[in-house]
Amino acid sequence: MSKRDYYEILGVDRDADESAIKKAYRKLAVQYHPDKNPGDQTAEERFREATEAYEVLRDPEKRQRYDQFGHAGVGAGADQGFGGAGGFGGAAGYDFDLSDALRAFMRDFGGGAFGDIFGEAAAGGGRRRAGRGRDLQIKVKLTLEDVANGAEKTIKLRKQVACSTCQGTGSRGGTEPQSCPQCQGQGQVRRVQRTLLGQFMNVVVCPQCHGEGTVVTDPCGDCNGTGHVRGESTVTVNIPAGVSTGNYLTLKGEGDIGERGAPPGDVLVVIEEVEHDRFERHGDDVLINVPVSTVDLALGTKVQIPTVDGRVALKIPAGTQSHKVFRMRGKGIPHLHGSGRGDQLVRIIGWTPQSLGRSEKKALEEMRDALSKGVPEPGRRVYD
Repeated sequence: MSKRDYYEILGVDRDADESAIKKAYRKLAVQYHPDKNPGDQTAEERFREATEAYEVLRDPEKRQRYDQFGHAGVGAGADQGFGGAGGFGGAAGYDFDLSDALRAFMRDFGGGAFGDIFGEAAAGGGRRRAGRGRDLQIKVKLTLEDVANGAEKTIKLRKQVACSTCQGTGSRGGTEPQSCPQCQGQGQVRRVQRTLLGQFMNVVVCPQCHGEGTVVTDPCGDCNGTGHVRGESTVTVNIPAGVSTGNYLTLKGEGDIGERGAPPGDVLVVIEEVEHDRFERHGDDVLINVPVSTVDLALGTKVQIPTVDGRVALKIPAGTQSHKVFRMRGKGIPHLHGSGRGDQLVRIIGWTPQSLGRSEKKALEEMRDALSKGVPEPGRRVYD
């Protein structure tokens, strides 16, 4: 399913400022929010669509990529640095699923966005579960060879896992959380407010159960009623070729588990590239300095050049000057977003021997006498 233009979705001009974008999104989000349109799939898709557009246009960097490349510049994986687990698996072709869209909306507008319109109960959807688990962030170090060829990394995570004693319920064995006595399991209570204009009825989140509708009356001794304990897990991450420092991917549902059976958070795997002892990386190109003797530069030679994929022969023409740069097409880093790869740049460095025997000195003196007339004037440009 092809996507509509983000500016068209929000109904704003392409030069709209941040305030106009936020205002337009809030209007659409309130109109199509699932709590206002229960069971309406069309409204849910419009809500996700508007949230996706807002998440791109509110961010200057993402917006710039979108303006330049369109949806290809910000699709699943583009913002994450690369695809795979970093993308969202939303329905209807959108990059956000409903839970992602709801979190994005609540992040910027919170319950107050609905409080003036639906009352506080609508913002939470009435009775709610315990809060989603915490997101975790880890760094993965990659060599240039990993970056060039892709890598599979096994990562050990220390995180909150479901308590095996109470099976994540938070209650001592044999018992169950009880219906909240204050709200009778509704997760919300009604309050009457008296004003000069009369009485007003407000529906608010229950202060005793915090909207869950249940309370733990006999907490598990191992987790103290939270439903989770400290534990470990191991995950395997497939990292595609072409990533760079700062790129990251998202492992959905691999973070801390929430309280009393609530869904887990995510894990952000952030890439950190280790400096190479031979190569310099410049985007998707790599540069290597190659020492070549002055005699070989004068006469020409063939040199075996290290690349990220192994050694390749490079012909050095006679008369090559020191610091001449040769370009080896397609020998660099694969492009992350698209086919092909960068180049390898080979900078030739004229190498002068630091110690000479008597015969070597004599040979060089003879060569100097023979070549002295060909040396350029001082200040003349001699490098290509």
